[in-house]
Amino acid sequence: MKTALVTGGGSGIGLAVAERLKADGYHVATLDLHPSGTAFSQTADVTDRAQVDAALAAVRDRLGPVTILVNAAGMDGFKRFQDLTFAAWQRVIDVNLNGVFHCVQAVLPDMLEAGWGRIVNISSSSAQSGQQFMAHYVASKSAVNGLTKALALELGPAGITVNAVPPGFIDTPMLRKAESRELIGGTVEDHIERTPVRRVGRPEDIAAACAFLISEEAGYITGQILGVNGGRNT
Repeated sequence: MKTALVTGGGSGIGLAVAERLKADGYHVATLDLHPSGTAFSQTADVTDRAQVDAALAAVRDRLGPVTILVNAAGMDGFKRFQDLTFAAWQRVIDVNLNGVFHCVQAVLPDMLEAGWGRIVNISSSSAQSGQQFMAHYVASKSAVNGLTKALALELGPAGITVNAVPPGFIDTPMLRKAESRELIGGTVEDHIERTPVRRVGRPEDIAAACAFLISEEAGYITGQILGVNGGRNT
């Protein structure tokens, strides 16, 4: 049985992905600042390579080599660009981009040894459309899309696929927190009216896309950016 590691698996999209992969029959471990109750959970900060390596060692010891990685850990940020400090910029880049770097490098030896691997990076539809007052967030997620394409070319010959899923408007605690701070340009209900399928996305929608990209049937799909956004970005 294959082992999957889901970062950011303590809540929101990451939790939904962990639950879906567990239901699909994989061994599942999560890595988050907050533990998850649905899988073998490790508490770690993805920006700290030593913590990532220690967590991964515990996962290997319990569940075996990790050949599936879903990078769902992330943080948002809202600030007018001229008021954005470099420290705030760096923190978002560190979590959203450097965290992916650390986690991919950490699991790669297992995938190379197996001659098989699946990496799915959760980016953002804002990398396709842009988003005012979120320059640092958009920049970090755009970089994740670029990293995905580069790694797909580099790792394909080793039997490893690398794809990205940029979620659109997904009903998560992060979204609701931003709504309560009046940072999303109206309410969630307002945005539903602007979405072609006329509903807000669910974390399970993203989990379904990840499950497909991880499957054997998706073995000829790599380097792709699979938008799951209800038609908001086409």
